[in-house]
Amino acid sequence: VIDLATLTGACVVALGHHASGMMGNDEAAMARLKVAGERTYERVWQLPLFEEYEKLVKSDVADVKNVGGRWAGAITAAMFLKKFIGDYKWVHLDIAGTAIMDESLDYIPKGGSGVGVRLLIDFLSNFKREV
Repeated sequence: VIDLATLTGACVVALGHHASGMMGNDEAAMARLKVAGERTYERVWQLPLFEEYEKLVKSDVADVKNVGGRWAGAITAAMFLKKFIGDYKWVHLDIAGTAIMDESLDYIPKGGSGVGVRLLIDFLSNFKREV
């Protein structure tokens, strides 16, 4: 499973508009996405999902809470999503900073960027199923 979402402003604070945050449990897919990102210039940067972040989404009144507090906002949002992925291999791309550009760059105009299209086409075109 690969999901893309404009999930958190915290990811924009961490990475700006030049990389999407990447988190998940599928290290092989994340490595291939990083290579695809370099090839397509839709770069991704992996953020950790350490066990210690689990406590930030624990709740006294619910199964899980979707806001972990002030710190590590992009990571705690991914930790929330992780609660619903079960045993599936999964990668989350937080595209909040890359989905809409504040200014034109040499390779992309101002406004909606379509981020993820080139990245996923490259990733899937070079995907080899492990048997």
